[in-house]
Amino acid sequence: MSSTAPAPAAEQAAAGYSARRTLPLRVEAVRQLRRRRTLVIGGLLAALPFVILAAFQIGGTPDRPDRTTFIELATSSGPNFAATLLFMGTGFLLVIPVALFCGDTVASEAGWSSLRYLLAAPVPRARLLARKFTVGLAFSAAAIVLLPLVGLAVGTAAYGWGDLKLPTGTSLPAATALPRLGLAVCYVILAELVIAALAFWLSTATDAPLGAVGGAVFLSIITGVLDAVTALGDLREWLPAHWQYAWADALQPHLEWGGMIQGVSLSVSYAIVLLALAFRGFARKDVVS
Repeated sequence: MSSTAPAPAAEQAAAGYSARRTLPLRVEAVRQLRRRRTLVIGGLLAALPFVILAAFQIGGTPDRPDRTTFIELATSSGPNFAATLLFMGTGFLLVIPVALFCGDTVASEAGWSSLRYLLAAPVPRARLLARKFTVGLAFSAAAIVLLPLVGLAVGTAAYGWGDLKLPTGTSLPAATALPRLGLAVCYVILAELVIAALAFWLSTATDAPLGAVGGAVFLSIITGVLDAVTALGDLREWLPAHWQYAWADALQPHLEWGGMIQGVSLSVSYAIVLLALAFRGFARKDVVS
């Protein structure tokens, strides 16, 4: 009785199948772009500068001679208005779109009972997570850029293009202020990596998108509260929230890197650990939805 040896795995695969061709980034990006929550978040962030402008128009411009915050200097120029919106968004407002875009990825597919069909395509699990996180991170970065960008346009139209006045009483020339604002925005994006990774990890661990998004936002609030507890001393430096406003160092007359480097290093380190947990846990997860 003769026996036939099993064909190699490469021969058993379907003709034309290649794991590299599954779930292209373009397809995933278009799917996420067409979702209602993406349009709503984009619309709200684009509308916020107009709301703040209306508030200044109704309430008047600050008249304190010793203006010591970006908010009190918001009406000085277009760059000042953009810096004010970045200041307002840091800490909470910009955390929400990051948590939403990264936490509503895998969990939403599970909630729709479509995750198992994606894996049956078959899309390798690691590739699925990599594609989901890449697109979520791209949309998060776009949301962070959108707020000060629209603010710059609105502020310039309302208050003109001029030097960036600083709370210290000095100012940066407009030609210098623009790349410095770009650097500040890049820092905020990198600082939010820890929130993105946390939301994504929670998204792989639950079938409830609201739980993943809400969990990331809640933990962000908790770290902010703990950072305000001065009794913790140097331990606060291990909290991502401790460095969230370090982007202001990019707007100093002499560019300072120390705080931004520490903030980015901490954020990236936490993000690597959280992403490792997400990939490891999802690789062993029994997907039934």
